[in-house]
Amino acid sequence: MSSLVQGFSRFQEALFGRLAYLDGLAPLALRLYLVPVFWMAGTQKISGIENTIEWFGNTDYGLGLPFPTLLAYLAAYTEAIGALLLLLGLATRWISIPLIITMLVAIFAVHWDNGWAAIADSSAPEVAQRLGAARDLLRDHGNYSWLTERGSFVILNNGIEFAVTYLFMLLALLFTGGGRYVSVDYYLARLFNR
Repeated sequence: MSSLVQGFSRFQEALFGRLAYLDGLAPLALRLYLVPVFWMAGTQKISGIENTIEWFGNTDYGLGLPFPTLLAYLAAYTEAIGALLLLLGLATRWISIPLIITMLVAIFAVHWDNGWAAIADSSAPEVAQRLGAARDLLRDHGNYSWLTERGSFVILNNGIEFAVTYLFMLLALLFTGGGRYVSVDYYLARLFNR
């Protein structure tokens, strides 16, 4: 049994041992995936900051958060600046913390009541009925083929699915950092550790 375990261990080391040289690619992939997500979210909040403040503070149709002006600016600039830092791999662990907080606020204040799914299940009878009605309306009064030439028509459920996914990606970056060879953090650490 011991020789079987040793043989498997040698096989595994031969197969996966050299992957350690490429371990920076996984954090790079996470960073590059998150950059457009946070850039779009942050810059949209900034460009419509008055509407963002109103949505953050309004208890009737918004989030009803305290200090909406402060929180709107913090969220908007955390996302926009965070996207730039993630792109560079600069202060990756540090920027992950406020972005994680932003995702937690989004999960619990915006998406929680809508369940898990970001996009509604089109096979559910209620959703299928609404999709059918929307398709009929768009076919009769809109340019349905143009509207759907790049994808199917769906109903947004607005659940926590995407926000939780981004949260887990940020947690991974918090623990791994920006990645070996592919981040400014890596080269700064080498420079200062001399």
